[in-house]
Parts: sequence; structure tokens; C-alpha cells
Amino acid sequence: MHPPRAAAAGRTASPATARLINDRLALQLLQSEGPLTAGQLKTLTGLSRPTVADLVERLQQAGLIAVVGESGAQRRGPNARLYGIVADRAHLVGLDLRTHSVTVAVADLLGRVRAEHTAPVGADATPDAAVATALAVVDQALAAAGADRPHTLAVGAPGLVDPATGRLGGTDRLPSWHATLVGELRTRTAAPVLLENEVNLAALAEQREGAARDHDTFVLLWLGHGTGAAVVLDGALRRGASGGTGEIGFLPVPGTGALPSATGCDGGFHSLAGSAALCALAAEHGLTAPPGEGAARPGPTDAPPAEALVRAAVTAAEAGADAAATAFLDALAARVALGAAAVCAVLDPGCVVLGGEIGLAGGAALADRVADRLARLSPLRTGVRAGAVGGRAVLRGAVLAARDAAQDELFTPAG
Repeated sequence: MHPPRAAAAGRTASPATARLINDRLALQLLQSEGPLTAGQLKTLTGLSRPTVADLVERLQQAGLIAVVGESGAQRRGPNARLYGIVADRAHLVGLDLRTHSVTVAVADLLGRVRAEHTAPVGADATPDAAVATALAVVDQALAAAGADRPHTLAVGAPGLVDPATGRLGGTDRLPSWHATLVGELRTRTAAPVLLENEVNLAALAEQREGAARDHDTFVLLWLGHGTGAAVVLDGALRRGASGGTGEIGFLPVPGTGALPSATGCDGGFHSLAGSAALCALAAEHGLTAPPGEGAARPGPTDAPPAEALVRAAVTAAEAGADAAATAFLDALAARVALGAAAVCAVLDPGCVVLGGEIGLAGGAALADRVADRLARLSPLRTGVRAGAVGGRAVLRGAVLAARDAAQDELFTPAG
């Protein structure tokens, strides 16, 4: 990574603005590079020694950085001091809401997770009981992390998040307790509560730490209980006018025998690549999941049934002794490629990342098959990759979103 330089900005900005720019630059470098000496900050920023000395003093007084060591055993004195961000300056909370579970992570200002807890939400639980369970998990995670209170919370949930109101909506199939929980979190704490679609948060995690780190433009294709997509263009997440960008389950595709409607995605891409459709496809090939498969899977507890089927098929196909498993993966890839081809024809993203539980279970074996099929359907060169963050992509994205918001506030100290 080539760090940005602030010196040029300082020549045209007012002194106060230049100080803010320089302070933010130094903090970004301390986050990405780790602890640095004043001399190293001078080299990386291109700022003068007096300017670096001033910003170090300002950031120490603001409680954002502190001396964390020295640069070498043989060197002593002010020039050898290593400065690092005070990670405990703020605690961040990320939540991954599923239909039948909630997972909470508490992280420090650098995004390092200090505690994580998951709790199931019973299918027969009332909305009030579900909310109470989720709030208890938040409290447990905060206590385990030694945090008195959260600075910022970010919530990932299925459904549409209206950009104008920040409210969660969508079909009647979504759990009502999700929206209620967000309201309760906003009521009980003075901390900001960010709400984002779960697939968008997974894309953020893949963009920052996963399969799309080298792409400013890509699409995350989510394969789980249902289907979805997140669109990142020129480094920015695109949500659409109503928050509906990526509702690919409603995409009309051949092979379903019907069309989706304004009230339901049956007949759309969901009917080809959702978990229930893939379970039926596996049955057509004579495949069943091994008993107990996925029972010990960490993280959210309501994984789609097709996840275990796809994982077992990949294992069998890679062993080279199961023609049915290979045929199933080929048929699955053909279905996924239909949705990917439609997205590519409109957006030309250059890269498609397969996420969600099923996309992760398919791994490189599925991604390679989708890439091969996609190359036959589209003239646009498009790489296909398996997600790299893992089953906690939504949760990790929530932590990163909370970190971004907290740093936007804290990394702009008064000049």
C-alpha cells in the first residue's frame, strides 16, 4: 500500500484544516503499519520534523496515541519512542442477525475482536423473547471484553435498509424481531447504531480482508438460504435508491417455469439457487448430506441445509470417485452462472466473489466451475473467486463498519 501524502494538501488548506488532514494521515499509518517512531512518521508522510512533533503531541493529548515501546535496544531517547494507537479508546459492537440466531462481537478501536458470543433464537420464540435474548448476548459480550459501554454498534440483517430512513424492510418472510431489536439498541444506548444489509457487510469484509482486496470493482454473490448480491463500484458500496441493489433473488431467469412478482421471489433466481432448490437438485443426483454434517459448525447456528450437501459433494468430487457429486456441482455451477451472467452484462464488475454459506462450502471447486460456465455465457472477462473471510463475513463486516464510523469521529481531533 502506498500511503497518501498530506504535505500538498497542507499547502492549499487553512492551517486548522491542514492539521486535521495531517493528524488523520498519521493515525491511518499507525493503524495500517503498526507502531512507528516520529522519524518513521516523517518519512512516510513527507511532513517536516516540527509538524510531526506537533501532531504527535496533539494526538497524545487527545488520548488517541501513546508511547508503546522503543525502536531498538541500543537506541534511547525521544527519537526512539514508538507511538501506537490506544486501541481501548473505544469499544465497537458488531451484530449478525439471522432468522434463528444472533452473533455478537466486541472489538477495540483497531477492529481486533475481544469477545464473541452466539445464541440461538427458537423458532417458537416470541419477538419480545428474541429481542431479550439478543440484548443479553450483547451485554455478555461487552462484559467478556471488559467494556463499560459501546462507542459504536453496527448491525447486519437480511432485508432492505432504506437509505433515507435507515429502517429495515423487505418481505413478510423476515423476522419482525430484527427491526424491534435495532430500535431497542438505539433506545438503550447513546451510541450510534448503524444498520446494514448482511450481504453488503460481507462484501465489506471481502473488500478489506478477503478475496476482493485487489479489486475496486466487484460483485459478491450470496448463496445461502436465499440469494443476494452486493455491488462495489470504484471502491464504493452501491445501495440503490431504495436500498434494493443486489436483490438478485427476484431476477427473472430461464429454468424456473415461472416469474417472480412484487411480493415474492419464487420463480426468480432464488428458485434456481436458493437452499431449497439446491437440496432438490442434490436429490435428483441421489445425494444426501452425511449424518450430523455441520452440527459442530461454529458461528451462526441456522445454516442452510444445502451447505452440508455442497461441502460433501466437493469432498467426494475431489476424491475422484463419485460421478454423481461431480454432476451435481456442474449443475449447480450452471445455475449460479446464469445469475452471474446477468449481473456481468449490466455491471461488468470484472470479479465475482461467491459468498454465503453455500458459496463458501463450494470453495474453489465451485468457483472454478462457475468461471468456466460464465466464460461461455458472457463475452466479458470476469474472474470468479470463493469468499476468503469465512463463515463470519457478515459479523466481520459489521465490526469493520463500526470501526470506520468510530474512527471517522475519533480520528478527527480538534485542531
